[in-house]
Amino acid sequence: MQLSDIKNLRIAVVGAGYGGAAAAKALSLLGARVDVYEQASRIGEVGAGIGLRPATMNRFRAWGIFDTIAEVSSPSDYFEILTATGDPIMKEAWPAAGEQTRTHLIHRGDFIDALLGVLPDGMVHLGHRLESVRDEGDRSLLTFAGGRTVEADLVVGADGIKSVVRHRLFGGKGPVFSGEHAYRTVISVDDAQGMVVDDNLRMYIGRGTKIYLLPLRHRGQVSFDATALNPDGTWAPRVAKDDLLATVAGFDERLVDIARGLDMDAVNVRAVYDIDPVDTWHSDSVVLVGDAAHSMLHHQGQGANSAIEDGGALADALLRADSPKEALALYQATRKPVTDELQRISRQGWTEEEISDVFPGQKPTAEAPKE
Repeated sequence: MQLSDIKNLRIAVVGAGYGGAAAAKALSLLGARVDVYEQASRIGEVGAGIGLRPATMNRFRAWGIFDTIAEVSSPSDYFEILTATGDPIMKEAWPAAGEQTRTHLIHRGDFIDALLGVLPDGMVHLGHRLESVRDEGDRSLLTFAGGRTVEADLVVGADGIKSVVRHRLFGGKGPVFSGEHAYRTVISVDDAQGMVVDDNLRMYIGRGTKIYLLPLRHRGQVSFDATALNPDGTWAPRVAKDDLLATVAGFDERLVDIARGLDMDAVNVRAVYDIDPVDTWHSDSVVLVGDAAHSMLHHQGQGANSAIEDGGALADALLRADSPKEALALYQATRKPVTDELQRISRQGWTEEEISDVFPGQKPTAEAPKE
């Protein structure tokens, strides 16, 4: 499409998380009229840290926001996987994307604040809970709680794993329980028992449990994330300190000491869910991005990265295609094979013996270099 045509598009983004904010930034840079509708009355991210891969940071560079993200993150050269007691299994450099070789480690809250902070004032509208969406061909109609309606030439469904947009237009399949719980918190580096010595991610695995230590040096903190098998699918289960200690029993005693010292009121506990691959991501004037399209388990650390890449790929497709409808088809053809593979890999319950098959997993098979 010509930029003059894109500038006439009215785009409504449903959801102000990573995918929604990224899509809004990428599309607004093309000159489109973008509004973001978020159901929450205030934006906040709980949990812990994530890693923004080199390819993601290249997107931010292209959008002119690299420095904004870099200021609230710590660059990492590699990640390491160890046994429960600290014996090395694998050490890998992050897969480079051009000259960008480092993954930037960032707190989820700092990340969403930075993304929303680079959007124009007035673009994000809080307190808008979507009730229905109707595709009318060359435009769509959104209806929010309270009766407000919005008409848009393009609707971007970025409303997460429980997406209303996906449910209304693309099928009623709900989230799928993985059989795991995730325990996430952030602690001071001083409370990390001397285990954080640089800016690199380390994962300890054993007996179906994975413990991630993700340094956030710029904060003087470290993200502590334990993922363990558990049959309770309650979305936000109540877990006692003794339950967590039983989960990490047998790990390096320093990891056990970290868990013993945690304030359980500050630990975010969630049952871990994803979704089955969605056959179709778009209609004529509605498209899914991020978790709404391909929510995946966090074992590959690719959820946020995939959402960011979706926003960039959607903007790229609008520039390459002759119409919004063609752009949505091109976007799906570009992104869906990649995310289908990441969803598949992320679901594998890998053990020490399986790591070579499913890790690092940053590059799906289809993108692997030819020998």
